[in-house]
Amino acid sequence: MTQLLLRGRLLSFKRAPLSLTDSESYLYESDGALLIEDGRIIAAGDYASVKEKAPEEIEEIDHRPHLILPGLIDMHLHFPQMQVIASYAGSLLEWLNTYTFHEECRFVESAHAARIASHFYDELIRHGTTTAAAYCTVHKSSADAFFAEALRRGMCMVGGKVMMDRNAPQGLLDTPEMGYDETRAVIAEWHGKGRNHVAITPRFAITSTPAQMKAAQALAEEFPDLFIQTHLSENHEEIRYTCELYPQARDYTDIYAHYGLLGPKTLLGHAIHLSDREADALSEAGSVAVHCPTSNLFLGSGLFPMKALMRREKPVRVAVATDIGGGSSYSMLKTMDEAYKIQQLLGERLNPLESFYLMTRGNAEALGMADDIGTLDAGSAADLVVLNAASTPAMRLRMETITTLPEELFLLQTMGDDRAVVETYVAGKAMKRNAHD
Repeated sequence: MTQLLLRGRLLSFKRAPLSLTDSESYLYESDGALLIEDGRIIAAGDYASVKEKAPEEIEEIDHRPHLILPGLIDMHLHFPQMQVIASYAGSLLEWLNTYTFHEECRFVESAHAARIASHFYDELIRHGTTTAAAYCTVHKSSADAFFAEALRRGMCMVGGKVMMDRNAPQGLLDTPEMGYDETRAVIAEWHGKGRNHVAITPRFAITSTPAQMKAAQALAEEFPDLFIQTHLSENHEEIRYTCELYPQARDYTDIYAHYGLLGPKTLLGHAIHLSDREADALSEAGSVAVHCPTSNLFLGSGLFPMKALMRREKPVRVAVATDIGGGSSYSMLKTMDEAYKIQQLLGERLNPLESFYLMTRGNAEALGMADDIGTLDAGSAADLVVLNAASTPAMRLRMETITTLPEELFLLQTMGDDRAVVETYVAGKAMKRNAHD
């Protein structure tokens, strides 16, 4: 039985905040503590009370004056795209065809996939991310590398072997049968092993024939508890081309609905340009629209109407993500900085309490995992991030004039990056110190 006591300022959300002054929506302890046993939180609260519950002989780490939060959660990114970040391109399809597809062909090599997987997890840890939903490549070797590294580090991860059988280089294509068989093999080998969750992953409708979409449907019917992840309505040219490929569909969303791929465990990357009918369909299915702000701005894809979708008569569930490597930063802090700016451009407000809720409990709820990750509640996994809002000279100077928690969070969101992450814990183990430079 391994026990650990962490001391610091605690912040954890109970529900989505209704306003900047909604202090009832979160737990905040100015001198708090977490008692951790065998990788799980067994007590959380003010330091004196939690200390009383701990044995006399226990390792104690004092993180004061820093904030201790649940580990950050990234709902959509591509682990094979680490070496195409910052590739110059004018739009989504140009970027895919010029850089991304060619890079992903390299993941047929197991050694390359394993090397990139190691770097990928190092970057997540460095930026305070403890859970992510990731795309591998079409090669089973890429999924094997992804899940093996997650298992080695004890991380809770969602991932899937991409299914794609058209409109890509030959080295990046499977067939409907191969996509089905290899996804099934990945499920058998990795789903539920450690903290791994396999997702059925047709890349998007452009790269899957109707036959392959039927194969994805068969997998979804055979494994109804699995996540499904794909892309939707990211770019106007993409939407036009997709609808040409599926002329019988009413719209892009209808393609996925037709093949039974919409449901409460469906994660739809981007979903920027939705009609009212499509938004209604997502709402009725309970599917999640995953906002990827740095990617949307980098590729010029559009401005995601997050607030408008959330306050509809039929609201759409929303999550947030980096979308590496169309996204330009591994940092969920930077992601929410760009999300804030997008809402500003749309005449909306995104306050810092909402941002930190979305990165933690909000994304956990989108995954249906809020009883395990995303909070500091007793019983939750001790996946944690420790944040320092005075981590750079400029931030330290600004902190001299900050007097409230929301102001501090907004500074972290606006100016923070991996330097603001003091430590990242996975199941109670300090991980950042071991990440490679």
